[in-house]
Amino acid sequence: MAAKKLTIKEIAKLSGISVSTVSRAINNHYDISPETKRRVQEVIDKYGYVPNNSARNLKLNDARNIAVLVKGITNPFFTSMLRIFERECTSHNYSLVLEHVEETQDMTEVAALLEKEKRLNGIVFLGGNPVLSSKRLKRLAAPYVFCSVAVTDRKKFSRYAYVSIDDRKEAEAVTDYLFACGRKRIAILCADRQDISIGSLRLEGYLNSLKKHGMEPDSALICRSKSAERTYTHENGYQLTMDLVRSGAEFDAIFAISDSIAIGCLRALRDCGIDVPSQVSVVGFDGLDIGRYLVPSLTTLKQPVDEMAEASMQALLAMIAQRDRQEADGSAGGSNPVEEIGKYQQIFSGTMQERESCRKDY
Repeated sequence: MAAKKLTIKEIAKLSGISVSTVSRAINNHYDISPETKRRVQEVIDKYGYVPNNSARNLKLNDARNIAVLVKGITNPFFTSMLRIFERECTSHNYSLVLEHVEETQDMTEVAALLEKEKRLNGIVFLGGNPVLSSKRLKRLAAPYVFCSVAVTDRKKFSRYAYVSIDDRKEAEAVTDYLFACGRKRIAILCADRQDISIGSLRLEGYLNSLKKHGMEPDSALICRSKSAERTYTHENGYQLTMDLVRSGAEFDAIFAISDSIAIGCLRALRDCGIDVPSQVSVVGFDGLDIGRYLVPSLTTLKQPVDEMAEASMQALLAMIAQRDRQEADGSAGGSNPVEEIGKYQQIFSGTMQERESCRKDY
């Protein structure tokens, strides 16, 4: 049997591992454990499987790959989404191709290269603002959907499938909530000046709320990240808060544009001997589970993460099926069914989760 050429499906069966996991193990993905790689390698060594560079021993025409391109993979907000993407891919017999896109990289350029290499059936753009490269998007043959991206203007996104929240509106609601709690000097821990994604929208929402409450923006309270790559990190939240305290600016509340930033913020305030929430209220954004277990627990704007990921996959799978039908009857004409794209556009609402770091009844 040693001379038999195995397929990835046969390797998966022999090793007791899913097809998508075997594929990632062969491609040496970072999220595969050494033990899993060892099990796959044992089967390869025993039965003589030799992957080729063009198709990993699969015919290109038989490839079933869906790519998820992640802008900001260090952000734990995306973790549960990626689990759902993998689950849905596996249940529909697709392999998940996970690609990390650096902040300075063009997501659509990365997608175009992946499409050529992997013969993608579909693409999920997770985070970022891919619409900025509309010319490259037109060249993609595979259907694609934007998930948790910065929908800056719905008119500009009218030709695309997307699943997101209204970041501007939800950030305004967070700031309104802080005003409702009696806070007047509200600082914001936000992205760097060059940000053109969700960070800029959340800052706009904050500024809209200030205007609505008759407050002039104070530059001393707008704390911008110094590094785009490190924006959504605990370290950034800690450093921005320490800089704010050391500046001597007066503030009685902090709005962190992500829970990851808020976690670092809470630690910095504690290290400075500032009590939360009696002296300073803190509100985050995203709804990470860890927020429930912090001391104090974090008040935050929760995004419906699971629902958004599922809706993105449902939209993408429907577009893939429609594209396949069009190709079968010879009527295919473009990567996305633009004439029906509206049904693949969804804006979800967030929910305030009131906890110890900020409460109206405090």
